[in-house]
Amino acid sequence: MSTLKTSEGTSIYFKDWGAGKPVLFSHGWPLDADMWDNQLDFLAENGYRVIAFDRRGFGRSDQPWTGYDYDTFASDINDLIVSLDLQNVTLVGFSMGGGDVTRYINNYGTSRVDGLVLLGAVTPLFGQKEDYPQGVEASVFAGIQAGLRKDRAQFISDFATPFYGTNAGQTVSQGVLTQTLNIALLASLKGTLDCVTAFSTTDFRPDMAKVDVPTLVIHGSNDQVVPFETTGKVAAEMIEGAQLKVYDNAPHGFAVTHSDQLSADLLEFLNSL
Repeated sequence: MSTLKTSEGTSIYFKDWGAGKPVLFSHGWPLDADMWDNQLDFLAENGYRVIAFDRRGFGRSDQPWTGYDYDTFASDINDLIVSLDLQNVTLVGFSMGGGDVTRYINNYGTSRVDGLVLLGAVTPLFGQKEDYPQGVEASVFAGIQAGLRKDRAQFISDFATPFYGTNAGQTVSQGVLTQTLNIALLASLKGTLDCVTAFSTTDFRPDMAKVDVPTLVIHGSNDQVVPFETTGKVAAEMIEGAQLKVYDNAPHGFAVTHSDQLSADLLEFLNSL
């Protein structure tokens, strides 16, 4: 396996396919790099070098006890970018992964970055704060953590319904549901729990101001997990010149339900840079 030892000693697994301008993918919770396989294969076939990694605590990466915060996630991405000497890279982040690629730009700048793509992302703010009352209430995230502690396997199995929108007209195969559960159960329970705290409490509004590269925001209009009106819509408004695409009735997991549409939109954006 291809792995990187980060600056503080955590081993991070990554895939590195194809040749050409690089595109770096950061996955959502509670998944790993395998969520991107369709997009990776498509873009590599169309002349791009694609890199996707397993976040610390997930998939084939190490499971440290600490480090599940966005500054550390951004540091891990920086270590990967520097180690592979990626230049003119486009950063793609889904759900909680939208936070770490944005925090990377905030902390490390855009000297190596050509573009940013936020897919169903938790930016600029997912959870409710005093000055952001429209965010998701803290009790929702406490319920997620309680469900994980009680019966993680069943909770993740049930979570697939709103994630893929199978209660709102979307159809996914039993194989996809099985793979999703298998991927989620590879993760550290500690990392799975701590990431809920990270993505529900981290405020990315200051990070938005640091984004100075072409940006594509894609969100499902029927996202039952990360509400479009308080995340994707606001992020696109905050990032100067951002392009917004809203997939009609698409769920949070549109990388599966709208896979071909997403691949085509990614290729169009990459070709425009």
